[in-house]
Amino acid sequence: MQQSLSPSAHEDTFARDHLPPAEQWPKIRFDLPELAYPDRLNCAAELLDATIARFGADRLCVRGEDESWTYGELRGRVDAAARVLVEEYGVRPGNRVLLRGPNAPWLAVYWLAILKAGGVVVTVLPMLRSGELATILRAARVSHAVCEVRSAADLETAADATAADLGARTVIARYGGGEPGDLVHRAAASPGAFAAVATAADDVALIAFTSGTTGRPKGCMHFHRDVLAIADTFSAHVLRPEPDDVFAGSPPFAFTFGLGGLLIFPMRAGAATLLLEKAGPERLARAIDADGATVVFTAPTAYRAMLAHAGTHDLARARRCVSAGEHLPARVWRAWFDATGVRIIDGIGATEMLHIFVSAADDAIRPGATGVAVPGFTADVLAADGSPMPDGEPGLLAVRGPVGCRYLADDRQRDYVRHGWNITGDTYVRDADGYLWYRSRSDDMIISAGYNIAAMEVEEVLARAPEVEEVAVVGVADEDRGQIVKAFVVLTDGTEQSDATAQHLKDFVKAEVAPYKTPRAVEFLAALPRTETGKLQRYKLRETG
Repeated sequence: MQQSLSPSAHEDTFARDHLPPAEQWPKIRFDLPELAYPDRLNCAAELLDATIARFGADRLCVRGEDESWTYGELRGRVDAAARVLVEEYGVRPGNRVLLRGPNAPWLAVYWLAILKAGGVVVTVLPMLRSGELATILRAARVSHAVCEVRSAADLETAADATAADLGARTVIARYGGGEPGDLVHRAAASPGAFAAVATAADDVALIAFTSGTTGRPKGCMHFHRDVLAIADTFSAHVLRPEPDDVFAGSPPFAFTFGLGGLLIFPMRAGAATLLLEKAGPERLARAIDADGATVVFTAPTAYRAMLAHAGTHDLARARRCVSAGEHLPARVWRAWFDATGVRIIDGIGATEMLHIFVSAADDAIRPGATGVAVPGFTADVLAADGSPMPDGEPGLLAVRGPVGCRYLADDRQRDYVRHGWNITGDTYVRDADGYLWYRSRSDDMIISAGYNIAAMEVEEVLARAPEVEEVAVVGVADEDRGQIVKAFVVLTDGTEQSDATAQHLKDFVKAEVAPYKTPRAVEFLAALPRTETGKLQRYKLRETG
């Protein structure tokens, strides 16, 4: 049952007004004393101002390819940006502010500035297309956006397309172009401290969008206290960072795995973060060896790829390595350990839960197992009716803790939250010692190299191609990526089954949605396998691979 909510500091109450009904909330638990947060809490002020109060302003905080700032220098930029957003762009507490740009120090500035100003930050991938952006603008009723100049064109198109629906055009503040009127220059002309809005601990701080099996994005709403809770559970008790650590990794801020691992966790610990726009395997290996990164966050496929650089870069300099986004195969864990002596910390999290809730570190790691419930969380394996499954029997992974699923005005809340548990959509087995072992996804979500891809969304795009009569999309096993997107296509009469046609269809998808959703394989069929009643038999397609 939902707790009584505190009086909100939001003038724009859209987010709180669109929380799920109380009876659809998961049970929220605050089992650790450090989770007893005050009623008024601004998480950006806690991560920045409170960290400075504990550790001082002169510690290194954020680095990029070209910038390096202390906590004090970061605060000066954050406060100036918050002042400009409020005084010049009209951001008011509770306004949803879309944030779009690559991982870089300036992205951290604007994420913190939006929250200090009392806004609700909606971080999206730079690679999203205008149609995908328009869907998010409409769903979250986005009033403002902060966008890196190279990613602005699609956002401008989306803002034009949604102006009538929103009642006004989304106000876009650009940065990074070096122009006199951009947000960087405006903020430089507006120095001085900014008093953070005294938001409630249970005011919505961010809306993180994910995709469901239908492809319709789900907005996951998280409170200010939730941002601190993931740092005070997984980070504090499993990762255990130190103030002298330097964090680095590949996941973007739009993925909450990256937001926590590359911004929230280091700042909560008084540590530093290295934010890289392009963090491929070689660059990450160089970050460890040359840039002094001691804590790394990335996907299993990246760890496997980094091993190719073990001969030229000293990967053993990393103190902690964290993997999530997809299942970590035991062979990858052992190969990394053999090459570096470092035990990868595996974990499972979800956008709905903000970050990792099952994991293990150090001597508690069992290669191949995801781990046990993170301190502050409870995990179980349930049958469909909510009853516990015996050890050794597969069932639905169910989780409770200080954070939980709260979809933005979405009837799929009933699917994710059942019997007071967050049901993650994963099938797990628990052994006699309480360790949880991954078996499969419980739905048709494709997880490829850490990206969640809804098969239905790709199907809907391909179905619009004039050459396509029918299409089905599934995930098939792949050694490097875990899974890849594969499309099975029935072509219209007269269309040639050829490599050129397959490439044309890939290009068609890439032009409509983010490139990572593009099928890596296309197979032509005379007909899709169906039951006598016409239902598509996806399992047969998966079996053929």
